[in-house]
Amino acid sequence: MQRLIKSALVALWFVVLTFPIMGIKINTVTHSVDLRSDRMLMLALGIFILAAVWDWAFSRKSRGLPVISLPQGLGSSLARFCGSASVRRGSACAVLAGLIVMPWVSSLYQTNIMTSALLYIMLALGLNIVVGLAGQLVLGYAAFYAVGAYTYGLLYQYFGLGFWACLPLGGAMAVFFGLVLGFPVLRLRGDYLAIVTLGFGEIVRLTLQNWSTVTGGPRGVSNIPRPGLFGMDLTLEMSSTYLYYLVVAAVIITIIVISRLKNSRVGLALQALREDEIACEAMGINLTRVKLSAFALGSCWAGFAGVIFAAKTTFINPASFTFMDSAMILSMVVLGGMGSITGVVIAAVILILAPEYLRAFSEYRMLIFGMIMVLMMIFRPQGLVSGERATYRISALEGRAGKGEGA
Repeated sequence: MQRLIKSALVALWFVVLTFPIMGIKINTVTHSVDLRSDRMLMLALGIFILAAVWDWAFSRKSRGLPVISLPQGLGSSLARFCGSASVRRGSACAVLAGLIVMPWVSSLYQTNIMTSALLYIMLALGLNIVVGLAGQLVLGYAAFYAVGAYTYGLLYQYFGLGFWACLPLGGAMAVFFGLVLGFPVLRLRGDYLAIVTLGFGEIVRLTLQNWSTVTGGPRGVSNIPRPGLFGMDLTLEMSSTYLYYLVVAAVIITIIVISRLKNSRVGLALQALREDEIACEAMGINLTRVKLSAFALGSCWAGFAGVIFAAKTTFINPASFTFMDSAMILSMVVLGGMGSITGVVIAAVILILAPEYLRAFSEYRMLIFGMIMVLMMIFRPQGLVSGERATYRISALEGRAGKGEGA
């Protein structure tokens, strides 16, 4: 009963606060004020239900109980089923098959939306190297994205270079800027590192906006060509499909490379840096080299994604690379689970596709989006997928131990 009374008070207070915005409609034709009582009633009912569920979930969490409890044995069976190698391979093959056939069974609009989602997967996986593996908080990641895009746009505008020539150059330029940022921030960590990287992102954006003689300023760079296919004349639909498959291939390569990197010597050094910087240095790991490697590797993928983005839109300007893009990419890493490749991919797909498919709720979709993020940060701060750690078995020693026991 106490929970219901508390929820009713929360709903009443919320209605009072939002009444001037949502409960009143000013009719400029008849010069009258209309009261939206039905909308306020539905809002109060929805807030009452959400407040009751919220209080119930917090009460379970405070007692150490799971918010959602599965029947005994079902949770462990489900975890074993999802964790088996055959299920993971089958799921990956099914997703790959769906991506391959998508352009032939969907519209051009759906293909372009999926291309954008795949580009953000590349960006989120690149940032995952710096934030998820190395533990270095970067808030200006869109700057490297812009460097890659403008590398392609300016090299085409002034030198006539094509997509395939600019793709490695865009990655190299992003690596260069990543090292330029990495050297001054070697001794910074936490909030100070975040502030410096945020300032770096704004410096890049304002430079692109004000250096009009080179970058075009707010006008940007237009008429950027799409990637060609053996000199063939492609229609808009064929070119979009071709670019879509290029992005799919780029995402697959990104996942493979970062998966191998994660369990390599460099990846283990990055994870050691994330866990404890002092212990990492005491173990003999060169912190300067490891931090610069993290910035270089993370910025490289942003440069590649920037070149592909410029080819996709055929027009770029500084407004395409704002702090909101950096915040969105960082949200994908945090929501998916820092260091988790699978979780980051799922979070990127959700955060890009959900706003597009919630256009029917255009008035409330950002409210829904924000509520989901708040719930995730409260009830699952470790992200959607966490605890992806490699396990190692020394088969030779196990075999010797078995022989010793048998003797």
